[in-house]
Amino acid sequence: MRDSGAVLVINSGSSSLKFGLYVEHSGLETVRFKGSANHIGAETGRFVLKDGEGRQVRAVDVRHPSQEDAFREAVRHLEEAGGGQPRAIGHRVVHGGPRLRQHQALTPEVLKTLEDATHFAPLHIPSALALIRAAQARYPGVPQFACFDTAFHATLPPVASTLALPRSVRDQGVQRYGFHGLSYESIVARLAPSVPERTVVAHLGNGASLVALEKGRSVDTSMGFTPTGGIPMGTRTGDLDPGVLVYLLRTGGLDAEGLEAMVNHDAGLKGLSEGTSDMQALTRDAAAGDAAAALAVEVFTRSIAKTVGAYAAVLGGLDLLVFTGGIGENSASVRQRVCATLGHLGITLDARRNDEGAEVISSPASMCPVRVLPSDEEGQLARHTRRLLRG
Repeated sequence: MRDSGAVLVINSGSSSLKFGLYVEHSGLETVRFKGSANHIGAETGRFVLKDGEGRQVRAVDVRHPSQEDAFREAVRHLEEAGGGQPRAIGHRVVHGGPRLRQHQALTPEVLKTLEDATHFAPLHIPSALALIRAAQARYPGVPQFACFDTAFHATLPPVASTLALPRSVRDQGVQRYGFHGLSYESIVARLAPSVPERTVVAHLGNGASLVALEKGRSVDTSMGFTPTGGIPMGTRTGDLDPGVLVYLLRTGGLDAEGLEAMVNHDAGLKGLSEGTSDMQALTRDAAAGDAAAALAVEVFTRSIAKTVGAYAAVLGGLDLLVFTGGIGENSASVRQRVCATLGHLGITLDARRNDEGAEVISSPASMCPVRVLPSDEEGQLARHTRRLLRG
């Protein structure tokens, strides 16, 4: 039976697929079912489906060779749980290139533009297109929409978005785009209507970035032309001296594809620790005396603190610091290490509240509040999808 009000949202990552089925109540998007498929492409995987109350409906160990396989698994379990056919579908798309900077309907023209932009994000756009096609094949005639992570950062001023390159290169669309936009939008929505004038949000997960917000609008962000830039991440380098890449091209026997694989999949915390990108494991190993793990944690947290300090300079001060994302929400150690470096900004933590993961973790004496807020990319996708559906 067709659910006249349900919106299905699809949020794909490099090795995971999150999804949710939302209905509207009193003007608010309410989750009916929410789930995830993890370790896509690995030999083992996990699928979990929960209802709107957070109760587990399905939990199975299952291998997902591709994002499309994970999508089909999600649809099957949703239908078995009584989810019904959605009225509309919203897709998170990491990058739309220079021509797609607004959330919009997935028309044939938009799909062609997205295909033409593949070289802007070759690791992300092809998988996004494959999921879109799978959803269109499964639900023909159901309106579908693309919500771009880069859209939130369309407010970046030229001084922040312009890279110091020749105009002939910049005219090809080479600029700072910024990412994690849906996550940042969800934090701004959570803070509304009392959004501070000067806020820094740190989205810390396997992919990690920071944003400087002026009255809720993005004015600077750490990721750049691709999601590889900025602070070091789980498996991504973050910012590099471009001479390193030239050196590796000349002497390392690596071509462009090899370099792309290295800077995205073998670097960051994984490369520094010589093994893992899991922050919980790194924190434990560092405490046990593992020098490589300790260095990885220190490089990560120092980079975050440096960026917060830089954005305080950009904003002319700091009224709020927010941690979000898997690491930001769950690692008290990372939050403590970052904030310990920010005493010059008047930031002090309440150790007990930080260890407990309270929403406000700053001490009463702190000149700047520090909060831990959950990111809600799927809820933000649902809000945009319904708004676009209504035109």
